[in-house]
Amino acid sequence: LEATTTLVRFRPLSEKEILAYSKTSEPMDKAGSYAIQGLGSLFVEAIEGSYTNVVGFPVETFLLLLKRATGEHPFDWFAQT
Repeated sequence: LEATTTLVRFRPLSEKEILAYSKTSEPMDKAGSYAIQGLGSLFVEAIEGSYTNVVGFPVETFLLLLKRATGEHPFDWFAQT
């Protein structure tokens, strides 16, 4: 079992910014009401950890687990062709 933790820190937001963002369609279908790859990125001050984890799939962790399972890094497969 493996877990990936990422800390996302937001900058202080004004009420005007929050209201304007809430009027876009972006936050309405997001579990955390923002998309790091969308308009929500304008509010992010810092990320500690995996960006791809915030997007929704921790690629770095997946590659590590795949290497543990197969003994090879997936990118090595491309080098063999």
